[in-house]
Amino acid sequence: MTPIEVLRHYWGHESFRPMQEQIIETALAGKDVLAVLPTGGGKSVCFQVPAMMRDGLALVVTPLVALMKDQVQNLAARGIKALAIHAGMDRREVDNALNNAAYGDFKFLYVSPERLSTSLFRSYIDILPVSLIVVDEAHCISQWGYDFRPDYLQIGALRELIDAPVIALTATATPEVCTDIMDKLRFRGPLLLKSDFSRPNLSYVVRECEDKLGQILSICNSVPGTGIVYMRSRRGCEQLATQLRSGGVEADFYHAGLASSTRSRKQEAWKSGSTRVMVCTNAFGMGIDKPDVRFVIHCELPDSPEAYFQEAGRAGRDGLRSYAVLLWSDKDIERLQRLESVSFPKKEYIEDVYQKLHITYGIPYEAGEGRELKFSIEDFCTRWRLSRSSVHYALRYLETSGHIVYSEDVDIPTRIKIVPDRQSLYEIDLGGALHVSLLETLMRLYTGIFSYPVPIDEEYVCRRLGVTVPVLRQTLYELSVAHIIRYVPCDTSTIVALRHNRLAPGNLDLQMQRYNMLKDAAHNRAEAISDYVRQTDKCRSSYLLRYFGQEDAPDCGTCDVCLRRRSETRKLLRAWFSAHPDWTEDELKAYLADPASGLSPDAPEIARELLD
Repeated sequence: MTPIEVLRHYWGHESFRPMQEQIIETALAGKDVLAVLPTGGGKSVCFQVPAMMRDGLALVVTPLVALMKDQVQNLAARGIKALAIHAGMDRREVDNALNNAAYGDFKFLYVSPERLSTSLFRSYIDILPVSLIVVDEAHCISQWGYDFRPDYLQIGALRELIDAPVIALTATATPEVCTDIMDKLRFRGPLLLKSDFSRPNLSYVVRECEDKLGQILSICNSVPGTGIVYMRSRRGCEQLATQLRSGGVEADFYHAGLASSTRSRKQEAWKSGSTRVMVCTNAFGMGIDKPDVRFVIHCELPDSPEAYFQEAGRAGRDGLRSYAVLLWSDKDIERLQRLESVSFPKKEYIEDVYQKLHITYGIPYEAGEGRELKFSIEDFCTRWRLSRSSVHYALRYLETSGHIVYSEDVDIPTRIKIVPDRQSLYEIDLGGALHVSLLETLMRLYTGIFSYPVPIDEEYVCRRLGVTVPVLRQTLYELSVAHIIRYVPCDTSTIVALRHNRLAPGNLDLQMQRYNMLKDAAHNRAEAISDYVRQTDKCRSSYLLRYFGQEDAPDCGTCDVCLRRRSETRKLLRAWFSAHPDWTEDELKAYLADPASGLSPDAPEIARELLD
């Protein structure tokens, strides 16, 4: 089949979006390619279509566990077999998934970056039929990227062992980051395909204000349709959602601290339209392709233009008029400046957190490599009387420098093991019909369930049985009490994985040169987003596009700056016509071309409108 035939057969689309077909043809030709596409540009199709056309398996590296799971489910719904390996899976589960990838007829293997360097993954490399290496969120490999992850550096070494072309994908990358990505991924030839990032239907609005709730309510009441409101804190999301409901807006909240089933339910309610406005942290939105979002509001200043551009870009994917509104005050600038210092704790503090982490779990020197620890940052900070935010960023830098893997709010699925052997099970009085149906369903769906606790998909099992999740959990509990099964309920936990044995004080390499470089880069990004909101003379859209290297970006004409300048230009032209009743064509042209006139670039167009 041709690429368009594959697209129609599996995805039901009649045509590709801009750049998709060119990226696909490049990959099919066996060339390495870096594709920079805006949020909502259809990045997944760019690698999924060529993967379906090549023999073997696409190895997809992505740090977004929620997106990973979502794509595996979406592919399965299209009859395409896919697997995922991520934090929260034990060695047996990973081994089983890799074995299926090697010997089954799977087309996609999604892997979180920290898995690439494990001995178990490496032991399978020679037998994995990899046809394509896909690097999602590719900016994470760049030392200049806003979300650098050292595990991504393993991909370059992987290329020496796997002879397959690379498709690297990102929604936000400056020219400097693009060059670094291609270098780190060891491209056989630099090839960058970059989409036009301009969004003519998206109006950027920046408002300096203290009464943010009033502004949000005003926007909700004046702009019809679905919206997203981004906040930093989980508690803030919950409070604002309550305030919006009190103001008559159908709002809900979403953050990573909620149970997986709760997040899924809230997400579906918003996608279906029964919830109009979602107040959320940046945990919401990854991989959600809802085209009719009419407004995205940022209630606080984002850390960088990259983060803002990606989140704001979730509005108006259907091409209709939409709004990206950023509300700010001087307090936001001050908070961003404070965050800059908190985000980079001193070397001595980071070393102290490293040692306290091992002491908390009773891990002696020269031990601990490979251990995965269920970690509560609240309990840790209470025990050691430390600041939560400082500990968070110390752990993040320990990850960046390669000592740990710090995975927040990992969904750990329900695990079930059937205790009696298969023959004995049929001789036991299991009670109600639901107990029998549940056990039969589990035995059909999950091999190995008699040997060890296997993870189960509660929602899928519920659909097979026609029951709700609470009913399923109650039934599992009853079977557990009767000693028919071993039941380990699902959980959400932060996982800290130790990359090496505990080091003695003074032996921890924190790579201070990289530390200083990352600190400088973070400072520059914070300055750029602060300048974006404070400046009032440059088009918002062209400002952002030029930040990402699109130097020829024209003024949009619809942002708050363009609209204000257009209004001011109209007043200036009216005043000029009034003061020069006998003007000539040459005099008007001279006035329109005068840089000191204060007119906007569209002054000639406005002049024609006034004259008509």
